[in-house]
Order: sequence, then structure tokens, then C-alpha cells
Amino acid sequence: MKSELATKFQDPNRGVYFIGTTPPRSSVEEEQLEQISNKLLERLAGVEADGLIVYDIQDETSRIDKPRPFPFMETHDPRAWSKRLHTQSGKPVITYKSVSSRSSEEFSGWLTEAWEDFGIRDLVLVGSPSSNGDIKLPLPKAYDTLKASPHDFNLGGVTIAERHAKKGDEHLRLMKKSDAGCEFFISQAVYNHQATADLISRYARECKEHGEEPKRIILTFTPCGSAKTLEFMEWLGISVPDATKHRILDSATPLDESIKICRNALEQIIEIALPLDVPLGLNIESLTNRKEEIDASIQLYKLLKATLDLKLAEKGLK
Repeated sequence: MKSELATKFQDPNRGVYFIGTTPPRSSVEEEQLEQISNKLLERLAGVEADGLIVYDIQDETSRIDKPRPFPFMETHDPRAWSKRLHTQSGKPVITYKSVSSRSSEEFSGWLTEAWEDFGIRDLVLVGSPSSNGDIKLPLPKAYDTLKASPHDFNLGGVTIAERHAKKGDEHLRLMKKSDAGCEFFISQAVYNHQATADLISRYARECKEHGEEPKRIILTFTPCGSAKTLEFMEWLGISVPDATKHRILDSATPLDESIKICRNALEQIIEIALPLDVPLGLNIESLTNRKEEIDASIQLYKLLKATLDLKLAEKGLK
């Protein structure tokens, strides 16, 4: 039986909309967990979302020489946080899983627990942030382990436009991930719309050449309200063109400026993606726990959802 989200994803004429979040740090006690989840869902009470996305945060220091702007902290099990949010909200939750630190046997057990104990149905697998780390399970082998599992997860993958801008082969990665069972893709946060548009265009052409329908691409956007947040974004590998950087930092209202930039980026991407019949979705997150940026992420969500809904409606009328 397909998950609720898998059924929604099959309709290319509708958007799908998510709020991204991370589990609280592992030192947070049970009573506080309840307060945090309640606060999060209260913020989302007036927001029409198809579901939530819960990340599996990795220590990515092996990927980059620069120090991490915000310290890395272990978090609660993403499966438990997903289950809590699903139980409280009734909404589906896509759960990320970093696979590189476990053996195939350990990962197989993790999958069974995820399905049976935590009710996980929608899953995104993430490989190692760097080829330099201790990789016990490469991503392709993790896909093989998942295929051997008796559980029918709705599987998604990560796509990184910045990687395509450097190597020019991200569209081929998407094709391979589709062959491995991925039914949708979630992007890294978009601040370089041209890189994302180039990737989508190349991916659509590759699908056409192989007689395949493009999978849905869920575009991630995040507000940026400070130089520190911008530094963190760049540390994560998010491409921010110099002109965009200066627009945000030189503005009297950086958060408002970043929201304008994100809306313009989405409109530019839509102009490329919709005529190529690449189905889209949105995932809005706040990269920090600053109240201003969290509030701005809700504002950004509403604005971008309305923008994509309108463009999809216009396309349907043509």
C-alpha cells in the first residue's frame, strides 16, 4: 500500500508543500520535547502543509576546512521526532537518514525498526558528506539494502545544484537514484536560481532522451537575516552569488530582502521547470533557532506556496 505522500506525488499538476525541521539536541529532556513539538505545531496551525521533513544532522567537518559557524550537537533520533510530530499533527513526515556510519546489516535493522516501531513510511537516504570519512555503507549499497527490505518505503533522494554547477553530472545522479528506487528529490537550499534551473533543464532533457517521466523535485528555501546565518549557509555548501549576498547584508531589513530573493528565485525556476513538465514542490526551513528567522520561514512558506499554486493554476488553464 502506497504512503499518503506517494499518492499525492503522483499528480504532476499539483504542488506538494513541506516544513523542514531538525530534532532537538540529545540533551533535551522528555518534558521539554513535548513543549518544543507543541510550539512548532502551534506555529504551523494556520499553515496548509502536506507534511513535515525531519533531518538527520551530520557532523560535516570532514567536508570542509573552515570551522563550523554554529557548533555541531548530537540530536534525538530523527525517527522518534518524526513519530512524535506525526502523532501530534496527523500529517505525514519525511525522515532523512544518513547511512554512511552503519554496516548493511545494521542499516537493515534500522529500517525494520523505522517501519515497525516508529511508523516511518517516507524516507530520504543521505550519503557521506565527504569521501574522506570512514564510510561503512556507501549510498548505492544502502539503496541495495533497502531494496532487499520487505518494507515498501516511499523513497526520496537529495539533489545539489551546486554539485551540478561544478561537475555537470547531477542529472545523471538523479537518473541513477531513480533507478535505485527514488520517487522524488529534495534540493539543498536555493539561493542560486540559475544553478537550479540549469540542473532541472538538463535533467528534463535526460529523462526525455530515455523516455522517462521526470520525478518530482522539492525545492528548499530558507530565510537569511544575518551575516552569521549567511556564513552558515555558505559553510553548508549553499551557493550564494556575491550580488545576492550584498543585497541581503546591505539591506536595512535583511530578512525581508532574503524573502524577496527567494520568491524571485522560485519564479525564475518555475519558468524553466513547468514547460518541461518537471513536477515541483516546496520545503521551507529555518537554519537557525532565532525567533525572527523562524517567523520569517512561515511568512516565506505562505508566499512561495501561493506563488507556485498560482503558476500551476495558470498552467492548467492554458
